[in-house]
Amino acid sequence: MGKKHKLGLEDLGGLIYSTNPEASFEANEDAEEQRPADKQNLYLSRDKKNRKGKVVTLIEGFEGSDEEAKALTKNLKQLCGSGGAWKDEEIVVQGDFRDKIFQFLIQKGYKVTKKGG
Repeated sequence: MGKKHKLGLEDLGGLIYSTNPEASFEANEDAEEQRPADKQNLYLSRDKKNRKGKVVTLIEGFEGSDEEAKALTKNLKQLCGSGGAWKDEEIVVQGDFRDKIFQFLIQKGYKVTKKGG
């Protein structure tokens, strides 16, 4: 079963009801534009809390559509030869690959800041 897309108020530009017969209730397709890579600040950290001692690398702060985030996640997983996912607005890559991911994101033009120790 596929997900159904529900229109939110922000999708309609705040329009709820109109007496104008020419008013349009179509969703705004440009609502989610990706910012250029050089305008995004990504935060790179290592985490193992609530993961049964397993280490993961987290990338937070990505701004863009889910498709673009999933594509970046796939590229990072292939780079590291590891598993991972786009989950809760952050990219999770299994294993400690901070340095490798840092270099990759810098080459792609992102501004990257390392968090933690």
